[in-house]
Amino acid sequence: MPIPKAQVVTLSDKERQGLEKLTRQHQIGQQIALRARIVLAAAQGLKNKEIVEKYQVTADTVRLWRNRWVKLQDISFGDLSLEARLQDAPRPGAPAKITADQRCQIEALACEKPENSERPIAQWSAREIADEVIKREIVPEISPRHAARLLKRC
Repeated sequence: MPIPKAQVVTLSDKERQGLEKLTRQHQIGQQIALRARIVLAAAQGLKNKEIVEKYQVTADTVRLWRNRWVKLQDISFGDLSLEARLQDAPRPGAPAKITADQRCQIEALACEKPENSERPIAQWSAREIADEVIKREIVPEISPRHAARLLKRC
């Protein structure tokens, strides 16, 4: 079976300057900077194998970002920024059952003193938080483990 030919990446001056700027920013994630370098290298005419060796990534990674860049190039910068083009795609799975607003309410609850909720404890436990969240009807149900995971991410 023949190996498919790599997509040709051509960049406008604005795209090239934007990608180069992304690679130099200190506040940008390393994954985004690496992906920008891959796209820049592809636009310079480097082959996938050369990019793999230069940046110590897999051929699948180079192919993915080369193809994704070409696919998204027709979308204007107003609709999709350079950095957004280099973000991970959404992961498959069930939609979230807890909204951002509910998460904020749970976090605010965790910051309150348990005595204010008429609980005879000095500090919140996962079970107590889960019980109070259900009691206040923030969400209809939540396990102590899930409540603890939500708070641990904060």
